[in-house]
Amino acid sequence: MTRIQYQECIDACIKCMNACNYSYVSSLKEYDLASLRESIRLDRECADICSYAVQAMTRQSPFVVEILRLCADICERCADESSRHRQTHCQECIDACRNAAMACRLISEAVEVYA
Repeated sequence: MTRIQYQECIDACIKCMNACNYSYVSSLKEYDLASLRESIRLDRECADICSYAVQAMTRQSPFVVEILRLCADICERCADESSRHRQTHCQECIDACRNAAMACRLISEAVEVYA
C-alpha cells in the first residue's frame, strides 16, 4: 500500500495522538490525580503508539499489520478508560481514540488481504 492509501488512518492516528497528549497534560493539572492515574498512563501509551503507527505506515514497515492491530487495541483501552471520567479533555479523547482504532483495524485488514 502507498502513503496515499494509508492517509485516512495516518490522519486519524495524528488526531488521536494530539487528543491524548492534550488529555495527558490536562490531567496532570487536575486536583485529583489519583483518580486519573490509569487515564494518564493510557493517554501516554496511546499517543506513543499512534506516533509509531504513523511512522510504520509512512515507511511501509513489514510489521505494519501487527503495529496497527496493537495501536487499535491501545486506542480502544484508552477510550474505555477516558469514558470513566467526565473532564472535557477525557471526553474529547474518546472520539479520537475510537476513530483511530477503527481506522487502524480497517487498514490492517486491507493490508493483510492486499499482501
